[in-house]
Amino acid sequence: MPDALDAAEAETFVVNGITAWQMLHRVADVRRGETILVHGANGGVGSTLVQLARAAGIHVIGTASARHADAVTALGATWIDYRGDVPHRVRALAPHGVDAVFDHVGGPGISDSFDLLADGGTLVSYGTAATKDDEGDSRLPVLKLFARLLGWNMLPNKRSAHFYNLWAGKRNITRFRARIAEDLAQVFALAATGTVTAQVAARIPLTEAARALELAESGTVTGKVVLVSA
Repeated sequence: MPDALDAAEAETFVVNGITAWQMLHRVADVRRGETILVHGANGGVGSTLVQLARAAGIHVIGTASARHADAVTALGATWIDYRGDVPHRVRALAPHGVDAVFDHVGGPGISDSFDLLADGGTLVSYGTAATKDDEGDSRLPVLKLFARLLGWNMLPNKRSAHFYNLWAGKRNITRFRARIAEDLAQVFALAATGTVTAQVAARIPLTEAARALELAESGTVTGKVVLVSA
């Protein structure tokens, strides 16, 4: 862990940083000069993903609410309001489509994410936030998402769709641990030089975990809510 980071700052990179790094560089393999769309650019993963992309010379369009516009812009992304006509705004900024979309929302909007891809582009889905409050079997929306991604990959349109899961690959635990260590080291190295900065939205005592969870799910913060021991 870099000496420049305290424990709470380092914690923001452990899961979020590995997730962002692997989606950007291992799954989508985005290159310098390309353009990506990050949904929820103010969130824990999103804010880290924006910074990692900018550090790699990648152009970023980030969705968030109006209250987070300045924060997203400060991270280096071009902000657009997620409540507006996102496809229209993205097309205005990237007429030929974007090279990758990172979507944690899922639901009906996942189709827009795929349609916004340029030829050869990659959709990386890593959640279904839009369906988290749906009644019934919580696995059903996920299975529908998997089926949709699989169907898109079968189309002859030079675009691909993937579902990212940090814990995939644990069957080969040695390789899994080595990759996790390698990727976290890359993120920590950028943090040590100040190229990326920890986005700690709040530090809340462990005894107030319920309040921390409410804050994290409120959609009002930029970055990650961190529980501290004291």
